[in-house]
Amino acid sequence: MPITALYAGLLAILFFVLSIRVIGIRRSARVAVGANGNPALLRRMRAHANFAEYVPYILVLMGLGEGLQAPPLLLHGMGAALIIGRALHACGISQVDEKLWLRVTGMVITFTVLLTGALMCIALAFPRLPKI
Repeated sequence: MPITALYAGLLAILFFVLSIRVIGIRRSARVAVGANGNPALLRRMRAHANFAEYVPYILVLMGLGEGLQAPPLLLHGMGAALIIGRALHACGISQVDEKLWLRVTGMVITFTVLLTGALMCIALAFPRLPKI
């Protein structure tokens, strides 16, 4: 699954960056657990957590689709859109002075990729189901 692996690697780098941003503000604010009322830390934590909530599931869908011989262009489109969507969302939500349009655009792109992956898997798996 080289296409899914490529985007998993690229997204892992973005996840690493989000992780480092949380760690940095934790250290400067001296907060070991939780946000301790720090709005900047809370926002960075949510950007990081939201990424962790959506990306693995979508990568599973992409991997399943790739295993079912989904068109490579579709998989690349999903992967590229997911990177863009997650980056926009993280930029929007992680700022105390939130850029709502970035957050919303990022989520719309992410939801589009999620639904595309779901429909792709259903469409590719359905004809291969064993006859009952």
